[in-house]
Amino acid sequence: MPDAQNHSHVQAHAVTDPLKEWAPQGIDISKPSIARVYDALLGGKDNFAVDRAIADHFAQLLPEVQQAAWYERAVLGRGVRYLFEQGIRQFIDLGSGLPTARNTHQVAQEHAPDTRVVYIDNDPIVLAHSQALLAENPNTTVINADLRSPQEVLDHPRLRSLLDLDQPVGLMLLGVIHHLNDHENPDGIVQAYKDVLPSGGYMFLTHFVADGERTTGLEKMLLAELGTGRFRTIEKITSYFDGLELAEPGVVSNPLWRPDEPVPTPLTLTETLIAAGIGRKP
Repeated sequence: MPDAQNHSHVQAHAVTDPLKEWAPQGIDISKPSIARVYDALLGGKDNFAVDRAIADHFAQLLPEVQQAAWYERAVLGRGVRYLFEQGIRQFIDLGSGLPTARNTHQVAQEHAPDTRVVYIDNDPIVLAHSQALLAENPNTTVINADLRSPQEVLDHPRLRSLLDLDQPVGLMLLGVIHHLNDHENPDGIVQAYKDVLPSGGYMFLTHFVADGERTTGLEKMLLAELGTGRFRTIEKITSYFDGLELAEPGVVSNPLWRPDEPVPTPLTLTETLIAAGIGRKP
């Protein structure tokens, strides 16, 4: 996996006065952000002390967590490439996060520059950075919306102007459904997005995997400090693909999903932390 070995540990961060950190106007940097914590894990710079504290605590519980984050970024690249090979030329990336590393549009558009990508996120820092990054890219846009409101997302005029939802779409839910608690109806939200997929469309989903006592502490820490982060069983994650035809090899640990290189064995918690799958709508 590219660069994974160089990112195997989160570095200790000096305590920083959050009031001295840069932040866009109106951003409460005393509260952590999912996107910024992930940015910190990937070695990005668009995060604050409160985000780095969670990344560091995660690393205390799972020292190789940053490598797991890079496994997630690597499977994004392989999955987008697979969808491209199936003829997909338009993508909806829900909860896309900060542009820390190679993103959906970069992977897809290096093969076909006219591939259209709509990013959805409700973090204003994501919006600000992504708009600047994509200013010169007419085939890609970012929309400030909450994926928990599927109709609002799907009816957004900028999404409708860029994408044709009557044609196959690659719907991406990478590392986002595990940030929905059970009372937020993750099953219904996933189903609402599947319902709008036309025949030949695909859903690409990744999710934290419950593994008994090995993940209980991680889940408790995330829920306490971030307010979100649910670990669910492989069986439950697989159920999100009901009604779709799962691509081989099914729902499996990230490094096992169509790897480009040999996968280390036996798999550790780092490798099995997140599972991935892609399903096609008949």
